[in-house]
Amino acid sequence: MAFITATWNPLGEAFYRKSELYEMCWSIRDGLRDSLVAAAPYGGPIALLREPHRRSPSSRPQLEIYSASGVSITSFPWKSGPVVQLGWTVSDELLCVQEDGSVLIYDLFGSFKRHFSMGQEVVQNQVLEAKVFHSPYGTGVAIVTGSFRFTLATNIDDLKLRRLPEVPGLQGKPSCWVVLTQDRQTKVLLSTGPELYILDNTSCTAVCPPGLSPQAGSVVHMSVSFSYKYLALFTDTGHLWTGSSHLQEKLSEVDTKKSTPPKQMVWCRRPKSQQPSVVLMWDKLLMVAGVCNDTIQFPIEDPCVLVGELDGVRIISSTNQELLQEVPLVCQDIFKIASMAPGALLLEAHREYEKSSQKADEYLREIKEQSMLGEAVRQCVEAAGHEYDTNTQKSLLRAASFGKCFLTDFSPDPFVSTCRELRVLNAVRESSVGLPLTHTQFKQMTLQVLIDRLVYRQFYPLAIEICRYLKIPDYQGVSRVLKHWASCKVQQKDLSDEAIARAVCVKVGDSPGVSYSHIAAKAYECGRTELAIKLLDFEARSGEQVPLLLKMKRSQLALSKAVESGDTDLVYTVVTYLKNEMNRGDFFMTLRNQPVALSLYRQFCKLQEQETLKDLYNQDDDHQELANYYVTASYREKRLESRLSLLQSAVDEYNKAKNEFAAKATEDEMRLLRFQRKLDDEKGAGLLGLSLQATMEALLALGLHKQAEQLYRDFRVPDKRYWWLKLKSLAEKEEWEELEKFSKSKKSPIGYLAFVEVCMKCNNKYEAKKYVSKVTPEQKVKAHLAISDLEGAADAAIERKNESEMGVVLSRCSVSDRLLIDRLNRARASAAKK
Repeated sequence: MAFITATWNPLGEAFYRKSELYEMCWSIRDGLRDSLVAAAPYGGPIALLREPHRRSPSSRPQLEIYSASGVSITSFPWKSGPVVQLGWTVSDELLCVQEDGSVLIYDLFGSFKRHFSMGQEVVQNQVLEAKVFHSPYGTGVAIVTGSFRFTLATNIDDLKLRRLPEVPGLQGKPSCWVVLTQDRQTKVLLSTGPELYILDNTSCTAVCPPGLSPQAGSVVHMSVSFSYKYLALFTDTGHLWTGSSHLQEKLSEVDTKKSTPPKQMVWCRRPKSQQPSVVLMWDKLLMVAGVCNDTIQFPIEDPCVLVGELDGVRIISSTNQELLQEVPLVCQDIFKIASMAPGALLLEAHREYEKSSQKADEYLREIKEQSMLGEAVRQCVEAAGHEYDTNTQKSLLRAASFGKCFLTDFSPDPFVSTCRELRVLNAVRESSVGLPLTHTQFKQMTLQVLIDRLVYRQFYPLAIEICRYLKIPDYQGVSRVLKHWASCKVQQKDLSDEAIARAVCVKVGDSPGVSYSHIAAKAYECGRTELAIKLLDFEARSGEQVPLLLKMKRSQLALSKAVESGDTDLVYTVVTYLKNEMNRGDFFMTLRNQPVALSLYRQFCKLQEQETLKDLYNQDDDHQELANYYVTASYREKRLESRLSLLQSAVDEYNKAKNEFAAKATEDEMRLLRFQRKLDDEKGAGLLGLSLQATMEALLALGLHKQAEQLYRDFRVPDKRYWWLKLKSLAEKEEWEELEKFSKSKKSPIGYLAFVEVCMKCNNKYEAKKYVSKVTPEQKVKAHLAISDLEGAADAAIERKNESEMGVVLSRCSVSDRLLIDRLNRARASAAKK
């Protein structure tokens, strides 16, 4: 603790420190010399393209990928064209920009993903220089070609190439250039000797940095900050100008006393810091220059690579890796010599408390007198987050916990969350994992992205432990990790399908948010169809099983799963797919083995494909249904000959089905059609297509009684129906004489009360009276009442000595019928005595 400030270096009002992150695990011959190196920010992986050894010039370059701690991830010989630049995307995919303008993309494990070209013009003129950059749109690539023209792709995932305008008078490669992202626009700033130009989509504009000394000379190196807000320019006279990337504001100008351009120049700035600085590297020297005229200089022995980070600079050499950063203000307040900040006093109080010294009480009293104990705890918690050393973290957190005991209204949430986050960060900083994230980077990256990175690197146990430790909901945490693990597991070629399926089932189980169909799809993509089918057996949702089975050409199994699900829409989906994929015979045979699917398909055909329905019945020798189909089809035919032909086919099929009743009914239908056509031809009656009853009614309405009589006899129309129809027809036409003749033709099967009621409906009481006498005794009362003859109704009821009938007549009597009422009452009384 006493030597924490020993590594601090002052620069203006700020301090800078170098913290060792790792002793590199790699063993690189000749160090980083003669290697093309690209390291991803946020503690990302490192890619090296190493030239072949001088003793074996015929060998190929070697592309090697390491974790940030130098643990080898993969390596393979480079068999493609010469590479100009390496770079990493925001999702840790490696971009290799070749001289011919091709950009090859590999994943973290060296598997080739895809490629694209920066344009046909590049193929002819070659790429002189390239840069990989990050913008609000994603990862981009910028190149300058042999014709000294710039081409940009601002988002490689949505490739749109933009060729920038020419630079006037440019006859050679620019001295230096950099990509700027301003106001959601991507531009290029370049230097050609003493001139500076900004290229955008449509124009080339000369610019001049504000406040740059006239004796500064030409710009030979430039760098933009991590956030693209600041710009650094290095001139051939050793002057370093810093300012805003809009070139509207100057921060400082420092004379480095170096005339040779630096190998690398990277910004080193903490978020919200008011004192940004720039790190410059030469062969044997590392220099930090800020807004003041002073600099910090560090000697270096081996070739290094600088990696700009959100809150510092990573310095990677062949032996170790360090983080250079501005010391956070809260750490300065606590650890500066003779600091009287609340956090410093609390830390000292806790140290004295551990020694059982009474000075602890004195320090605490001093903090409390200033009412700064809460601030002291906050400072210690915040400072712990910025420290890389675990012992320093523990000391600060113990001091914060000690001070928290003396507070009554202090929220423990910041303390608890910082403890948890530091435990996670310390775990991922381990050399075996190799993610040297600072707390600031972690907050910017978010926990979900960290979990994604661990999963992408296949640190599944650690990712699961972190999810459980931080109590992340399963669907966002453990389930997501298991899903990725299972997708990788199915790609292991050294295990059998049975072993992998069992392992996946045991690990994944019923975890929410994990789809077995997704895992099965990965297995199928890897050519392991049988494994995919085994995994689909664990999928509870048929809607997820069936589409993949169809994709795998396992149509029979897909149909079985769809039927088992009970989802008719799913069954229809499979049936439609099979219909399009199979020939007609195989399709029908497949459906015969699935009665439910066949039934549903028949229902579909009844509505949409009548001809297909006929083929189905023929295929199954279903004569009954085929006959029904012909009958139904006949109703849609307008031509009589076609209809009769279909009905004849129906008769034949009914006979084959041994359904004599249906066959006879269909033959009667055909005879009726012929009868109707004959009448249409002779009388123009327009009867064709009517039913038997409708035909009878039409004949009677037209007065064609003979034809109606013939229809009655030939088609065995029931007597009651015929009499009723003729009775109504004659009454409605007021043909009373014909009606009387009809009533006398033979005994009425419907009785004569019907004649009375029909005549009364036609308002002809006179004709109705003619039939009252013919009514049976049981219906006499109703007949008299129908014609409003109360006296007759009373006589009939008294004669029959029927009390209920007498009651009915009484209910119809009015006050004026007093004599009739008395008579009925006496008759009822007399009938009751007997």
